[in-house]
Amino acid sequence: MNIAVYCGSSSGNNLRFIESAKILGKWIGENGHTLVYGGANKGLMGAVASAVIEAGGKVIGVIPDVAIIQARKHTGLTELIETKSMAERKSKMIELADVFVALPGGIGTLDEITEVMSLSSLEIIKGPIVLYNTDGYYRPLKAVLDNILSAEFGRREYFEKVLLSEDIKEIAEFISNRKEK
Repeated sequence: MNIAVYCGSSSGNNLRFIESAKILGKWIGENGHTLVYGGANKGLMGAVASAVIEAGGKVIGVIPDVAIIQARKHTGLTELIETKSMAERKSKMIELADVFVALPGGIGTLDEITEVMSLSSLEIIKGPIVLYNTDGYYRPLKAVLDNILSAEFGRREYFEKVLLSEDIKEIAEFISNRKEK
């Protein structure tokens, strides 16, 4: 199964962010899945990719023709796909993935995972979505999603494919149970 992981190309200010990236990457690699991600060698991106590689898994990096991003290119990837733009990169990652996971990250991560959630609500994509909630990182986003529901700008079924968790066992079970639906 191809698992798109969206996350920061920096490490953030909490050591648990890197730890979560490594745990997720190890799980992806040990379970024979393929990581699809933004192609960087630094921060959480580098940590998750290197953990997949160390665990014997495959890694597909999708990297746009943007100088600052090209300078951070991971050199140990199974496959590297270069795109002309960020928009093309997002589209390619969605096309390749069966499952979507957001580790902590910045505005780019938020942009990517909310696009996936939007496409899911329209049933354009079917795969499970996970917000890897390291130390409550996604708690504020969960409050926004709850507000969307209470204000009736969304329906509960939009979010049935979304899990908020930092427990890798719960995440693995959720992905396994949802992948066929």
